[in-house]
Amino acid sequence: MENSFLESLLSKDKELLVYLNSFGTEQWDPFWLFITDQRHWIPVFLLVLILAARKLGTKKMFFLVLFLVVVVAFSDQFTNLIKNLTSRLRPCNTPDLKGVIREFIYKPKGFSFWSGHAFVSTTFTTFMILLLRRHYKYIYFLIFFPILFGLSRIYLGVHFPIDVTTGYIVGFTTGCLFYKFFKYLYLRIFKEKYI
Repeated sequence: MENSFLESLLSKDKELLVYLNSFGTEQWDPFWLFITDQRHWIPVFLLVLILAARKLGTKKMFFLVLFLVVVVAFSDQFTNLIKNLTSRLRPCNTPDLKGVIREFIYKPKGFSFWSGHAFVSTTFTTFMILLLRRHYKYIYFLIFFPILFGLSRIYLGVHFPIDVTTGYIVGFTTGCLFYKFFKYLYLRIFKEKYI
């Protein structure tokens, strides 16, 4: 029963990918290839860190940067663990999807579930929104970063929709948990609540 449900779910996931992938056009390819490259998001990261630095000051900002390094390293390694446990092939490397979905030169190796791009970006974004929401009302616009980042993975055929959706859900949960942990450490180290 469980096996047939999982097989049915994965089959629907594959059908949804093929359907969504069919909307792609050469005109939009450069845009999504640009979006999927982490280096192009560096200005966004820097802006968010500058906003945080304005509220925290040097000593506390140093603590935040160290904390974020741990968050990103954990998220990356946790993703690798899950990918190796599930061993799901990426759509672009799935034999029965050859010639069915659009092909790009960009074909990452490794496994598909879950999307590291969706997971890490959502973890970071959730954490930073919770951290800065009392100081910057427009910080919620940061949510467009993981949304576009994750959608680019489906468009390019390097992740299935379930890979990206799961990355979003687990990333949101992880970001919330890391924020609670950050507040706990902040109180113990600086003897004040983060405001």
